[in-house]
Amino acid sequence: MGTTETEHPKTGLWAALGAYVIWGFLPLYLILVREVPAFEFVGWRIIWTLPLCLLIVAFRKQLPQLRAALTNPRTMGWLLLSSALIAVNWVVYVWSIQNNYVYAASLGYYINPLLNVLLGTLLLKERLSRFQWAAVAIAAFGVSLLLGGALTTLWISLTLAMSFGAYGVIRKQVDVGALPGLTIESMILLIPAAGVAWYFAQSAAGSSFTQSLELSIAIMLGGALTAVPLLLFAIAARLMPYSTLGFIQFLAPSIVFLLGLTVFGEELKPVQAACFACIWLAASVFVWDLWSRSRKPVAS
Repeated sequence: MGTTETEHPKTGLWAALGAYVIWGFLPLYLILVREVPAFEFVGWRIIWTLPLCLLIVAFRKQLPQLRAALTNPRTMGWLLLSSALIAVNWVVYVWSIQNNYVYAASLGYYINPLLNVLLGTLLLKERLSRFQWAAVAIAAFGVSLLLGGALTTLWISLTLAMSFGAYGVIRKQVDVGALPGLTIESMILLIPAAGVAWYFAQSAAGSSFTQSLELSIAIMLGGALTAVPLLLFAIAARLMPYSTLGFIQFLAPSIVFLLGLTVFGEELKPVQAACFACIWLAASVFVWDLWSRSRKPVAS
């Protein structure tokens, strides 16, 4: 016999915690590669993600899924679009951390779960409860506060939230697993990534990958820090209730926010504090609604 049903949720919980803790502490890793330009770093990140993804796909015996997706024109078309969205997301996130806009990055991923709910309503015809609509309204009010006091960084938060939100909607519609999908996205982005790496290698400063052994190892580590949390997330999504996963999703931006407050020492403007308060209130309403509805008995 395999694992029991009671063991599955625990396995999924640990996988989800692992994924979001890694994503939350990712800014600490980005300190190690801060001297690498954001575009160049994302290029190397893609280059080193692909071989690791292929190894894990082979280990998990998902090569048939990979081949099926590669030969499906519709799937490849959607993955072409999703690869562009995730590339934009990575570049903006790395750039924002490198330039000490940690709060803006954190806010983007607080907005993301609430944006997913709204996108699900508008594009997937899902229905929102009254409390979910209230959460969306509170979050929208919080973001609107930034128009008056932090407009210069608002684009970071909205770009991160919208790119990852649209990425999630597309991947939800494509019949391919998380890991095979990431592998194909890395394949699609490999040529432009190699072009970016070559461009920086020809520049006056030269390639960051050849500056020192320590920096080269740090850059290579980016592949593992891309593939591993996504694999853990895929395991969690399969083994645990989505409502619980939605609650844990707020862990990563909370860690990023605390890092901005402590390690990065970024000044928290009053308008940003007010916006975060609105987002936390909206997240609380959102999670409470998911939890309360999951507790209701299913009608027979």
